[in-house]
Amino acid sequence: MDTQLVDLADYAIRFAIDSGVQYCDARAEEQERKSILIENGETEHVRSINDSGIGIRLVKDGTWSFRSITNPKSKEQIKETVEECIKNSIYYAKNKKDKFSIYPNSIVKKSIDYPALQKPNLEELTKIGIECNNIISNTPKIIKSIVNPWYTNNSKYFTSTEGSEILQSFSDVVIDMVSTAHESGLTQSVNITEGGRGGMEQITKNNKAQNSAKNIAKKASELLVAKAAKEEKATVVMNPDFVSLLTHEILGHPSEADRVLGKEMAWAGGAWWKGKIGEKIGSDELNVFDDPTIKESLGWYHFDDEGVETKKTTLVENGVLKNHMQNRETGQVFNSAPTGNMRATNYRFMPLIRMACTCIGNGDWNVNEMIKEVKNGYLISNMKIPSIDMKRYNWSISCQYAQKIENGEVTDLLRDVIVMGIAPEFFESIDACGNDFTIRPITNCGKGDPMQSMIMGNGGPSIRGVATVKSVN
Repeated sequence: MDTQLVDLADYAIRFAIDSGVQYCDARAEEQERKSILIENGETEHVRSINDSGIGIRLVKDGTWSFRSITNPKSKEQIKETVEECIKNSIYYAKNKKDKFSIYPNSIVKKSIDYPALQKPNLEELTKIGIECNNIISNTPKIIKSIVNPWYTNNSKYFTSTEGSEILQSFSDVVIDMVSTAHESGLTQSVNITEGGRGGMEQITKNNKAQNSAKNIAKKASELLVAKAAKEEKATVVMNPDFVSLLTHEILGHPSEADRVLGKEMAWAGGAWWKGKIGEKIGSDELNVFDDPTIKESLGWYHFDDEGVETKKTTLVENGVLKNHMQNRETGQVFNSAPTGNMRATNYRFMPLIRMACTCIGNGDWNVNEMIKEVKNGYLISNMKIPSIDMKRYNWSISCQYAQKIENGEVTDLLRDVIVMGIAPEFFESIDACGNDFTIRPITNCGKGDPMQSMIMGNGGPSIRGVATVKSVN
C-alpha cells in the first residue's frame, strides 16, 4: 500500500483524538481491478480500474458519523473530512434520545499477506476466458455464450483511536459464465460462477473453469427437451450449489443482528426469529455457522472493518438458534462478543454486518443413500433467483434444473423449476445432510442504503427436506 495513504489515515486518527471524539477509525484502501467480457467469441471490452481512498468513521456525543475521501493528497483534506464528520455527529446528536456504547476490542498491530500460488494477470485471464467461451459456443444448440473473468488486487489498512494498526493484502480471482440454448421456440440458460481468494489457481486448478463451461453448456442444451414439473409438496434433495443460496437468503441474512433489531426494516427487511435465541427453529439435523477463517473462500479475512479478529460463529446448533452475527454495537445489545462480520464494500461506505462464509454444517449421509430413500421427490440443482419476504419467513428460490426422483431413482430432467417453503416448516423437515460439503462464491449480495454489493462465500452439503415444487412456465 502507498505509504502516503497510510500516513494520512494515521493523521486522521491523531486529529480526531485532538478534537475530542469518543472513538474514530480510518480505513485506507487500494484496489486494482481488471476484467474481460467475451460474448460469442468476441471480446466486448477489457477494463482496468484503480481506486484508492480513506473512509473515516467516528463517534461524537454518542452519535456515529461517516465520511470518505477518494485519492486524498494532503493532511488539510483529511482535517476537513474529520471536521465535517464531527459536525454531522453533533447535529444529529441533538435529537437522538438513545446513546450507545461499543463492545471492547483488543489492540492489534499486524500486517497480513494472503497467499496466491499464481499471481493473477490479464494475459492468462484472457486466455482462459476465450477457451471457456469457445467450449460453450461449440456445444450444439447454444446461441449465446458470455464469459466474464476478473480479478482484484486489494490492500486494506485499518487504524483506530484504540491503537490498532492492521494491514491486509489479498487477491480475488473469479469467472462468471452464462450459456444460452435455443430450439423450436424454447430458450434455456444456465450460469455458473467459479473463483475464490488467492491467485489464478482459484479457476485453473483441475481445469475448474473449463469443466464448468462444459457442464453449463451441456445442461442448457439438454434442458431444451426437459419436462415441466407439476406443482406438489414433496421430498426434495438439494445439491450444495442450491443450498448455498438457500443458506444465504433464509439463514444468513436473518442472522445479521442489525436486521434482527429492525434497523434495516425500511429497505432490506428483518428476521422472523427475533427474540428466539435459545429456542428450537429447526430439526436436530440443522447446524449453521459463519466462518471467515475458511481459506480461499471469497469470505476469508483475518480482521473485519472494525478491527475485530475473525472466528467461527455457531448460529444454529441441532436446530436451536444460538447467536446472530454481531458488530461492536449490537454485541453490547445482545451481551455477545462481536463476531468479525462488520464489512463495507470499500472505503466509500460505512461498514455493515455482513455474512463472511455462512454455511449449513456437513452431515454423514452419502448423497446416493439420501436419494434411495425417496419414493416420490425431486433432486434440486444449482441456484438461480430468490424471492423472500421481508422477514425471511416465506421463501421461493428457482433452480437451474431439477430431476424427478421415483422409488429411489433419478429419472426425468425438469426445467423452469421453483422451490417454495415456509422457513420454520422447512427447517423442521430437514432429516438428512450429506457428506459433500462445498463452498460456493457469491459475488453480488446487496445490503444497505446506499446499496452496498459484497462478495462472500456460502455453502453446505446436500440436504433433504420437504418443500413445494413447480415449474413456472
